Amino acid sequence: MDDLHAPVASGPRAEETTGADRTARLAVTVFPLLVLAAGGLGLAAPSAFDGGKPAIPYLLGLIMFCMGLTMTSQDFRIVAGRPWAVGLGLVAHYVIMPGLGWLIVQLLDLPAELAVGVILVGCAPSGTASNVVTFLARGDVALSMSVATVSTLVAPVVMPYLVLLLAGHLLDVEAGAMVLDILKTVLAPVVAGLLVRRLAAGAIRRCLPVLPWLSAVTVGVIVLIVVAASASALKEAAFAVLLAVVLHNGLGLALGYAAGRAARLEPAASRAMAFEVGMQNSGLAASLAATYFSPLSALPAAVFSVWHNLSGALVAAWMNRRSGQHPESPRP
Repeated sequence: MDDLHAPVASGPRAEETTGADRTARLAVTVFPLLVLAAGGLGLAAPSAFDGGKPAIPYLLGLIMFCMGLTMTSQDFRIVAGRPWAVGLGLVAHYVIMPGLGWLIVQLLDLPAELAVGVILVGCAPSGTASNVVTFLARGDVALSMSVATVSTLVAPVVMPYLVLLLAGHLLDVEAGAMVLDILKTVLAPVVAGLLVRRLAAGAIRRCLPVLPWLSAVTVGVIVLIVVAASASALKEAAFAVLLAVVLHNGLGLALGYAAGRAARLEPAASRAMAFEVGMQNSGLAASLAATYFSPLSALPAAVFSVWHNLSGALVAAWMNRRSGQHPESPRP
């Protein structure tokens, strides 16, 4: 539940989106605290919120609609102009994180429901906050947004069958039904957002500063529902889940960066690769876990939502200090 998506601007309209970029940076900094507060509320008063599970797909759809609103045709031109780098990022994302998820559940010997949750997070597309964190790290924002966009568009086909391959021996995985759910809750809202942006570009640009906050609040509500639904189980499994999430995210960031360097990408592009691999759309993972498995299976996604935004912001700050380059300008 990553799920802040802010545009990065250059060219004649850069001034129009300065406020959006500033808001996005503030949102990605405050976001972990907001989600942590939502999780604490779910633990403190679970009975007040544990009936919200049916709303999760709709909340996720709202987040993905906001993502679609921030996308422009320029995003797709960038993909077409850099097929090698984008393809590398896509392969690294869908190989490294699912593989790490499978390896971690084996090493920690997690119960089946938690194991499926960790693997679901690993198989999710890139986190939509990754482009903001890449900007803060002085990374290649265009590459970051391209990989996030393509990984989201192919998720309906790739994600369910990766989950089936890696977790089918643990619990029944309804891959075909997952395909339809991801199409409805991810792809359709993104396409709708793209269409609305195209039809009302001026009005949407004025709304851009609000979108990261709307996404952040919506993710917080999802975490609140997930935690409330499994509050008692979380108290027993908190350490195991946190350890799995920290390992998964940390190794993903490191191996993503290493993959970029091994492929001889520039340092800025390698920084983008780190966040595109290590940050996941944990909102989608939580939604699918709650729908097809159990609230307990959604816990790794809820914890990942808090942790990967916190770790991403910290790693970005460290990379920013180490880099002698100037950050890229934000683009719409």
